[in-house]
Amino acid sequence: MPKLWEGMSVGAGAAVGACARLALTMQFGDGLWPILAINMLGSFLMGRYRPGPFWGTGVLGGFTTFSAFAVMLVDAPLPHAVTYLTVTVVGCVAAWLVGNRWAS
Repeated sequence: MPKLWEGMSVGAGAAVGACARLALTMQFGDGLWPILAINMLGSFLMGRYRPGPFWGTGVLGGFTTFSAFAVMLVDAPLPHAVTYLTVTVVGCVAAWLVGNRWAS
């Protein structure tokens, strides 16, 4: 039974995170830079707070987005896609590392 409750808490957290992302994209747009900022912020918070299932996998997993990132890569010209992919991967890993460092 504990796995059921954990799964339900992750699902509830994902709904909260997705709503927060929706609010931000409605305010700032859903282009490359707002999505990059959201993903980097989520990565930083994951490193900083090392949250459990509800906050980590749920809220921050729902807040960040891989699908929008993937669609943007497919739709972009190749040089832009490679640049955005590189900036996203390096930026999100760096954001996590900074957050993790602050947590120490």
